[in-house]
Amino acid sequence: MQTDFTAEQLRDPGIKRSNEILRSCVHCGFCTATCPTYQVLGDELDSPRGRIYLIKEMLETGRDPDPRTVLHIDRCLSCLACMTTCPSGVHYMHLVDHAREYIEARYRRPLGERALRWMLARILPHPTRFRLALLAAKIGRPFAGLMPDARLRAMLEMAPETIPPVSRNDDPQSFAPQGARRMRVALMTGCAQKALNTDINDATIRLLTRLGCEVVVAQGAGCCGALTHHMGKTGESHASAARNIRAWTAEMEGEGLDAIVINTSGCGTTVKDYGHMFRNDPLAGAAARVSALAMDVSEVLGRLDLPEGTPTGLTVAYHAACSLQHGQKIRSAPKDLLKRAGFRVVEPADSHLCCGSAGTYNLMQPEISGQLKARKLRTLEATAPDIIAAGNIGCMMQIGGGTGVPVVHTVELLDWASGGPTPPALAGRGKSAPGVPILR
Repeated sequence: MQTDFTAEQLRDPGIKRSNEILRSCVHCGFCTATCPTYQVLGDELDSPRGRIYLIKEMLETGRDPDPRTVLHIDRCLSCLACMTTCPSGVHYMHLVDHAREYIEARYRRPLGERALRWMLARILPHPTRFRLALLAAKIGRPFAGLMPDARLRAMLEMAPETIPPVSRNDDPQSFAPQGARRMRVALMTGCAQKALNTDINDATIRLLTRLGCEVVVAQGAGCCGALTHHMGKTGESHASAARNIRAWTAEMEGEGLDAIVINTSGCGTTVKDYGHMFRNDPLAGAAARVSALAMDVSEVLGRLDLPEGTPTGLTVAYHAACSLQHGQKIRSAPKDLLKRAGFRVVEPADSHLCCGSAGTYNLMQPEISGQLKARKLRTLEATAPDIIAAGNIGCMMQIGGGTGVPVVHTVELLDWASGGPTPPALAGRGKSAPGVPILR
């Protein structure tokens, strides 16, 4: 694609990077075949190619964003299926992230939208605040039908039936390995996940220590910054990321780390991009080191020789989170691990399409999200599974809110199959395996 930025514009690092990305696009349109919003809406401007044209025109002219451009950028899920499909290697993620930052800085949204975004940015990345919000939403859920705004209804309906108690395993500390130490890893405990489902981190710690890892929860680490990053709130997202970089760098320079383990794939995609996010910052070197050590839990488990399990007789429908399959290019590892553990693994049709969760997307674009959710549920349930497994808490909440099939994290099943307790989502369903005490 030909671009026409001035030399002065190209002195801006964001414009320079966007120019590189724009120039790599050849207009082929392959991306439209795998874009979920284009599949649902059928509008060229709701495809990656259409959004690329809008972003190019907005950035080249240097004008303030107009409502039409903002509408179509806001509708993007950042599922990154287009990056998997693109034959030219267009790095759409960096381009749309820059567009969102530009929009946030130069577009004044209607009051209701500003208030919603402000509230989400102040609540979701903070587990204690999020817990209180979930409690309030649970109380208000019976009145969801009275809400005039679909986004407010979506927020009330998001609240789980049970809000788990705080897990002390998420506090800064170190867990000793069972037997000889094979690796020393930092576990990213996250933010929203600590409020929505504490079983995932607990299972991760049990499994990793059982396989010979010392697991460290670093002092000062917290939200990865993804939620605010995808809203274009760069200052807030970088502040969260910087805290993690400093916390994990302290561990690297102390007793050392072999990996930074992430069990929420949306966070993993962002942490692996810290090197790019901080490329022009004094923390650039440390950020690059962190990104190089960041690994999805399935990648780490692939190095640890998970014991081969006996057949369980259970069919697991594996939901490939977009941030894992498209953002991190991890496709076979989780399925291979589940098969090794003794599960029969099946995949739904159109597994490349997003479930509609996408961070805060299901709260800010509930209508489109709902259509994608219904489509994903149909394809998952068509496989007649006993269990649905996923590697991302957002997907788990989105899918779990519309099906009677238990939805669990991949690591919970691997922990269970190798000696851990039955995942709570499976309790009372006649499924049992040898258990060990839950960590305290």
